[in-house]
Parts: sequence; structure tokens; C-alpha cells
Amino acid sequence: MNGQYYANLLAQAREAVVQKRRGKLSRGVLFLQDNASVHTARVSRQALKDTGFSEIDHPPYSPNLTPSDYFLFSNLKKELRGRRLVDDNQMKMAVESHFDCKEKEYFLGGLKALYTKCEKCISLEGDYIEK
Repeated sequence: MNGQYYANLLAQAREAVVQKRRGKLSRGVLFLQDNASVHTARVSRQALKDTGFSEIDHPPYSPNLTPSDYFLFSNLKKELRGRRLVDDNQMKMAVESHFDCKEKEYFLGGLKALYTKCEKCISLEGDYIEK
């Protein structure tokens, strides 16, 4: 993946918000990403500005504060465990199917858990959080 590819994904994400969440752009979209080089590339930064999304500052890396690690992918891995996917297309379909059937409360719950974990991390002054 490179900056241009990621920039294209951001444009697709914006279009998906426009199509699936009418009026959401005008109310504001908060966007969280880490500081991976693909996310900080000049073309990616410009693409993020072009989407109109508001970026949330990402804390220094911690497995406690990475929603994809503790929430999104852990649940996806549980669902896909034991399944044999023979090609990228099958994998893409399985992932899309997993997330497409989720209600907005599912994602909201993950964001609320992130908020709670961030507060706990702040109160512990950055110490590791088990649970």
C-alpha cells in the first residue's frame, strides 16, 4: 500500500458516507488513524483534508488504545476462525459480509470502549492496561 492507494481509499470512504449516511458529512465525521507512513504521506494528508473528515489525534501506540486490535479485528478473527478462504476475493467478501451486517451500535460500542480505555490510560499516566 502506498500514499496514492490510501488516498483513493479515503475518497471511497467519503463517497460511502455520502451514500450510506445522508447528512453525516455536514454534521461532521471524526476519523482516527495511526501515524503509519502511508497515513502521513503528503498525498494521504491532502486526501484526508479533501474528505472534510476531522482527524482525531492518535495517542502513541499502545495495544490498549488501538481499536482495530482490541475490537474490530479480534471479533472478525473469531468469526473467520476455522474457515478456509481460497483467494483474496473470498476474503474480501467474508470481511464485507462481517461488517455489513453490523448495526451502528456495534461500532459505537467500540468507540465508547476506546474512549473509556483512553480515560483509563490518562488516569494511569500511560501505564499498561490489562482489562
